[in-house]
Amino acid sequence: MSIILWTTGLCRPDSGYGGYAFVRRIDGETGAAAIAGVAGGERRTSLARMALTGLIEALASLSDHPANVAVTLHLADPDLAAELVSPDGAYATAEPEAWAAARAAVAARPVLNLVPLAAHTPAAGFLNAWADFGRDTAKTRGGFKAAIPKPNLLKFPG
Repeated sequence: MSIILWTTGLCRPDSGYGGYAFVRRIDGETGAAAIAGVAGGERRTSLARMALTGLIEALASLSDHPANVAVTLHLADPDLAAELVSPDGAYATAEPEAWAAARAAVAARPVLNLVPLAAHTPAAGFLNAWADFGRDTAKTRGGFKAAIPKPNLLKFPG
């Protein structure tokens, strides 16, 4: 078994209203349990916080899977992918609490392959649409987090 995660975060303007989304697919499983996803958003946030929140939420969704399961993580933010394997940089400075939580979540997964997600792929478009939904919902309701409906997830192009 292996697990593939895709994450994204956005914020317009930065700082302002933000959203994030992730999709998780478990290879080797079939049916509705094989794919899951979440979208959310916050007011008065930053792009760094939304990218880190998407990452944290995606890795937290693996809590019922052993730590040694192979995980491939596609990150829409190439700067975040680079910083996760280097000394603390801009994300650590901008969002120290979220950065510490993200680094701990990454460290808890010893078999983790970080892969940048190209911006113009169908998977990136799907994630951005849901992150935008999270951002828009946060504008009207405040902090928001909800599962992406299964019929939508079954259309995920990843």
